[in-house]
Amino acid sequence: MHETRGLLAALSRNPISQLGCAVALVSGILLVAMIAIEMLGFETNAYIGIITYILLPTVFFVGLILIAWGVARERKRSEATNFPIIDLNVKKTRQRLMRFLIMMCVCVVILVTATSGAIHFMESNTFCGTVCHEVMSPEYTAYQRSPHARVDCVDCHVGPGTSSFVKSKLSGAWQLLSVAFDLYDRPIKTPVHNLRPSNVTCEQCHWPAQFHGIMPKMITRFAEDQANTETKTILMMKVGGQDFAASQGIHWHIDPDVRIRYRSDPSRERIDEVELTRKDGTVKRYFTQGPDNDGPTEWRTMDCIDCHNRPTHVFFGAEQAVDLALERGFITTDLPYVRREGVRAIRGGYASHAEARAGIAAHMASFYETQYPELAAARAGDIEQASRVLADVYESNVFPSMNLDWGTYKDHLGHSEQSPGCFRCHAGDHATKDGEVITVDCRACHTIVAWDEASPEILELLRGRRSSTAAGIR
Repeated sequence: MHETRGLLAALSRNPISQLGCAVALVSGILLVAMIAIEMLGFETNAYIGIITYILLPTVFFVGLILIAWGVARERKRSEATNFPIIDLNVKKTRQRLMRFLIMMCVCVVILVTATSGAIHFMESNTFCGTVCHEVMSPEYTAYQRSPHARVDCVDCHVGPGTSSFVKSKLSGAWQLLSVAFDLYDRPIKTPVHNLRPSNVTCEQCHWPAQFHGIMPKMITRFAEDQANTETKTILMMKVGGQDFAASQGIHWHIDPDVRIRYRSDPSRERIDEVELTRKDGTVKRYFTQGPDNDGPTEWRTMDCIDCHNRPTHVFFGAEQAVDLALERGFITTDLPYVRREGVRAIRGGYASHAEARAGIAAHMASFYETQYPELAAARAGDIEQASRVLADVYESNVFPSMNLDWGTYKDHLGHSEQSPGCFRCHAGDHATKDGEVITVDCRACHTIVAWDEASPEILELLRGRRSSTAAGIR
């Protein structure tokens, strides 16, 4: 009994333990209150999540440590060497022990709840995208408008299992230090070497053996003339896939009976050598006809990511972004030269988003006030709307603070001015020692139905069929 009282005295009279009690009590109450607020459905953000699930639990745990340290220090000072004798036949002892156990249970529940909440919070899209706001803002912005906006970041970047969890947290600790001490790259490098394989990410939803056949693709462009002339390019994409016995079309590249390897620079944009191995074991090697890469090269087995290298974090080119805004009606097409001037405006060199918004508005207003003064007065609302949309387009694709400009990230799907894409291999530059060249026939991937046509015949046909159906004609 005496020893029990000594323990309580050490807890209540020692200043370190008193401080620990105060810290644990205050942080515990705040933690419970914050969790309750979140459970009641009140809107929170990433920083509130950090306070709730990381900062407050840490402070609470420190409080418990201070309590234990104070008790141990007091016992050592009083030269108490024996453990307390707990006699459960004594009513007061039972009551004190019960209170102690209840407090311990409460502490355990708080810590377990906080730990579980911290794990869940640190795997949330909000945590991934908004905690390090400047660093991850480009990727998070692109993610939110992507086809995979409802796929959690961790599903592709972390993966299941303890080892993946530990690896991700160690990587996160280094990222935290990089942000704290300004050690991160600008722009963030594409993690081509530590992405999880496509067979445990993409193929969990996209069945690689599915046969897609031929699928239409329409590309809308607007000219830089006064009328912003709209044209359509319509392609029939031979996506293909595995059709019973053999694969065909573009997805032939991932046929399980075919293995394609290539040797390239670390960015995978310049390919020096391609190796094709068929089911029967025959091997063909294609070598670049030009000079090899000056720097280091590495071998890689081809999978989904080699073409779909930006399936989620997509950044558009300036012309493509303005064309999309015009096509979707966000910018009216009857403003003279709005496409040309819009591209010029968003290509200006701006130091920040705020400067870009002001500069784009000034450029558009100045052009119309100078060239079309009457129209500028009559259509001021449309010009302001165009300026706002162009600024939004800029802010979604260019991030000056991260040195991310138009075309910084290359998209290898297809081929464009920004990236050779398919032409990394299919440009006639790779051949075997016998002179056999990797095909450069465009018809292997698509059939051109219309090319930059104002009124493609196939669209007129489809519109006519839709009109007939709407009128009740079969």
